Amino acid sequence: MSTKKAGLPSNAYEKIPGDEYIPYIPKEQPMVELTVKSLIYGSIFGILFGMANAYLGLVSGLTISTAIPLAVLTVAVARIFQRWTGKTSILENNITKTTGSASSSLASGIIFTIPALFMWGQNPGLLKITLIGLAGGLIGVLFMIPLRRYLIKNEHGNLPYPEGIGSAEVLVAADTGGASAKNVFSGLGIGFFYMALIKIVHLFKGKVWIKIPFLKKGMIGLSTQPALLGVGYILGFRIGLIMVAGGLLSWLVLIPSLAYYGDAVGHAVFPATTKLIADMDPHEIWTTYIRYIGAGAVATAGFITLIKSIPTMVSSFKIGIAHLKESKSGNVIDRTDDDLSLKTVFIGVGITALVIAIIPTVFDFSGSFLIRLIAAICTVIFAFFFVTVSSRIVGLVGVTSNPTSGMVIATLIFTSLIFMGLGLEGVTAKIATITVGGIVGVAASIAGDTSQDLKAGFLLGATPKKQQIGELVGVLATAFFVAGSVLILGKAHGFGSAELPAPQASMMKMIIDGLISHNIPWILVTIGVGITLFVNFVIKIPALAFAVGVYLPVSTMVPIFIGGTIRRAIEKRCGNDKELKDKRREAGILFGSGLVGGDGLMGVVVGILVIFKTKPKLLMENWAGQFSIIIALAFFAGLAYILIRSTRVKSNS
Repeated sequence: MSTKKAGLPSNAYEKIPGDEYIPYIPKEQPMVELTVKSLIYGSIFGILFGMANAYLGLVSGLTISTAIPLAVLTVAVARIFQRWTGKTSILENNITKTTGSASSSLASGIIFTIPALFMWGQNPGLLKITLIGLAGGLIGVLFMIPLRRYLIKNEHGNLPYPEGIGSAEVLVAADTGGASAKNVFSGLGIGFFYMALIKIVHLFKGKVWIKIPFLKKGMIGLSTQPALLGVGYILGFRIGLIMVAGGLLSWLVLIPSLAYYGDAVGHAVFPATTKLIADMDPHEIWTTYIRYIGAGAVATAGFITLIKSIPTMVSSFKIGIAHLKESKSGNVIDRTDDDLSLKTVFIGVGITALVIAIIPTVFDFSGSFLIRLIAAICTVIFAFFFVTVSSRIVGLVGVTSNPTSGMVIATLIFTSLIFMGLGLEGVTAKIATITVGGIVGVAASIAGDTSQDLKAGFLLGATPKKQQIGELVGVLATAFFVAGSVLILGKAHGFGSAELPAPQASMMKMIIDGLISHNIPWILVTIGVGITLFVNFVIKIPALAFAVGVYLPVSTMVPIFIGGTIRRAIEKRCGNDKELKDKRREAGILFGSGLVGGDGLMGVVVGILVIFKTKPKLLMENWAGQFSIIIALAFFAGLAYILIRSTRVKSNS
């Protein structure tokens, strides 16, 4: 008789202590996990997805989460080659996905920063770009080791990690079949087809914006992407409400206020130098002004989160030290709670910091070793801070909506102040600042993916140590190829060109130019700080979720709120029938996870098509004219209805 469960345990989604959760594969059950085959597959997938993410980010400014697409691809490839390589266990597939997913996120930090060097007329070689990717990747993975117990285990239920849940569900569905498989894969198929209608057919728009009457430059938007609706259902109503409130503050209060202020002063308002606010559309105001406010809000919320987390993190470090002593004394540690040791973390981070300080190529100045060492220490400190922040944010909104650029901006601001205090000026200060930002950006980005992978492993019953080894192998195997692809693309098209606009790096360049020339809009940053302090200490709601809403476009927040509202309405209809409520919630999370995966899978396909310049365009984007908004809203409403239908289950009562 099979001992396999029909899916993940029902309390995989509940707010219970992590110690009480019994995973899909019990800790007492031994299973093949870390193998050469899984590492090779994962490294190859990481190279391919990393290169696709690099190009996609340089073209659009956005990167995608690859956790769920990689879970699907892992299962498919394992079955195709099963005749020659033997049967693959679910935990072995998890290692493949983990290795590929984390390493593919290297691209984000690199593309957000490195192109700025080229725009300054510099020519960073392959060695420098590779070292930045390696340093950020290794530091990001290593810092997630002591944070795992705190963020993944102790925060079980509070931080759902949508891609982590989704990829775990995909692997379980492939392992068991049944109803769970149906919901996950139907969500995958619908999400994939739906995004094809947007990205390839251009049947309707991916974002809908509506002007608010009688409110100067006031707008509200809706992203019709299925991933965000699925994430909203997974997160629930409360977090969705807080996040959309932050978005509404930006787009219905701050932007109109700036518009009225711009009319009153009648001249260009810093940081703009020539263009009047009156001549800007709401999106330009958001890019020019609100993102500084949002960056200040996110950085402050992250700092508050870190302060609040210190007691628990200290406890996690104590547990890690205790486990280190237990392993030395021969005591047995549970397989599902066995991490790489703190000794590995300290040695690994120390060696990485020393290497980037010793090699002049990294920070591009060969004079003072002391200054390079200070730069390396700053990198480690900021990386630890934003690894913690990033992992917590993606636990709420997922990797695709992770505001990595906001974390990089905060890093650039503080780093530039330190370097100017050390007497660095001009291009030298700019290069050193962007290099620190690049490494920290890679660390924060990879921490987001790593935490999703560790969440999936926690739910499945994987061995954390083996996953962490897979992450490190993925970084070492793919950094060279991702760096090379960025270098080749830059030489072929030129960063900042029409073919390769590199929007995030262009923004970072503008910010550093302003910082080094003392032209940063500190008033805007301070407003963001004030917003977070008010929300946290006066209103007393989760400041980080609200700050992310302030920073990201409101069009991202609205579908998340709608998804959470759908879940609230469904749960209320169940009344006091807890069993039915649990079943409908789980069915919706399975389908929502599939939507996230289908969206991401199509993102990879589009990235590959763009790379090979074969992306078809079956319709013009404005083919429906004034009816475009109606068509987009109708399709989104249809998607929401399908999500509701997917939760219909039979009650046993």
